[in-house]
Amino acid sequence: MNKRKYILFSTLGILTILLDQLSKSWARTNLRPLRFGDKKTVIEGFFDMRYSENPGVAFGMFQNLQGGRVILTVVAAFALVMVVMYLRKSDDRHTRLHAALGLIGGGAIGNLIDRIAYGRVTDFIVWRYKQHEWPAFNIADAALVVGVGLMVLDMLMTPKQGMTAEKAPSDASA
Repeated sequence: MNKRKYILFSTLGILTILLDQLSKSWARTNLRPLRFGDKKTVIEGFFDMRYSENPGVAFGMFQNLQGGRVILTVVAAFALVMVVMYLRKSDDRHTRLHAALGLIGGGAIGNLIDRIAYGRVTDFIVWRYKQHEWPAFNIADAALVVGVGLMVLDMLMTPKQGMTAEKAPSDASA
């Protein structure tokens, strides 16, 4: 058994959790005391930090779901189990996939910690461009998005098993 994929997965997962939880702790201490709607501008017109709490999932969906805290916790735990199962079954050579799964696992755990400890997820990063403002997010959310993007890239760039150039179907009709 090649342990390299587990080391990469664990390293990225733990790093994501640590960065996420440290940054959220900083946000709860330094941004929460601001009045509602106040922000700290990092890059004028592009990047702000503004404290918010999200009892739902991405972009505030399911905020008013009855029993949402328990349901969303169970869904996140189930997703984490699925990520680990996928890792175990993956080919040892798919490094990009292992990195993606580490980011997804770390992001899921980072938000799961918030949901269990506080009943909601701490968000504080806000990107803007001209009049458009993206919903607030956190390091765990960013890791999840990058991880899913890497998974998609891996799926697109990894040849299908059994489909080599010699075996690929021909366009010519015989």
